[in-house]
Amino acid sequence: MRDEETGQHVVRVACFSRALAIAIDLHPDTVETIFFTSPLHDIGKIGVPDSILLKSGKLSTEERAIIEKHCEIGANILLEEPKGLNAFLELSGLSAIGSDVAMGGELQTIAAEIALSHHEKWDGTGYPRKLAGENIPISARVVAVADVYDALRSERPYKPAYSHEQTVEIMAPMRELHFAPDVFDAFDRIQEEFIQIRERYSD
Repeated sequence: MRDEETGQHVVRVACFSRALAIAIDLHPDTVETIFFTSPLHDIGKIGVPDSILLKSGKLSTEERAIIEKHCEIGANILLEEPKGLNAFLELSGLSAIGSDVAMGGELQTIAAEIALSHHEKWDGTGYPRKLAGENIPISARVVAVADVYDALRSERPYKPAYSHEQTVEIMAPMRELHFAPDVFDAFDRIQEEFIQIRERYSD
């Protein structure tokens, strides 16, 4: 509701991420975990002021530093907030049902991993931790391609929506710089599936 990114954006990112995870032969359980957790990749934007989040012009260096904090904010929300939930789950007996019910379950862990690392780049120039190569969690490597593709295809206050062809042209030079080569190559193989997902869940 606060960002220009609609609910359909997170649906598309989830579908793109699942398609990519299948294409790189991840275990089916991992595929589904990425599908269910990838929509939370930008949850940390709730901690970014509207004056920056909704700005139509170019961000200043200081504003860019603030918006980049959304990765850490998101991971903290998913791992630490609300402070009293673990105690509540214990009191209600839910913590004994399964690890995914209580805080610390796999879904929560992967969601936080994606929120924290989806802006890392293969060459180590991303943020917030400047991870490189396979030090970037595979879940975040997958979501990075899905998120950038959809952002480029979508109209924003500061940019037009690009066509699929324009988007591929922009993304291709980022292979081995921004994107993990195996994930980008998978994207290249299943471009038609991306087009179909985009059309099915258009804004």
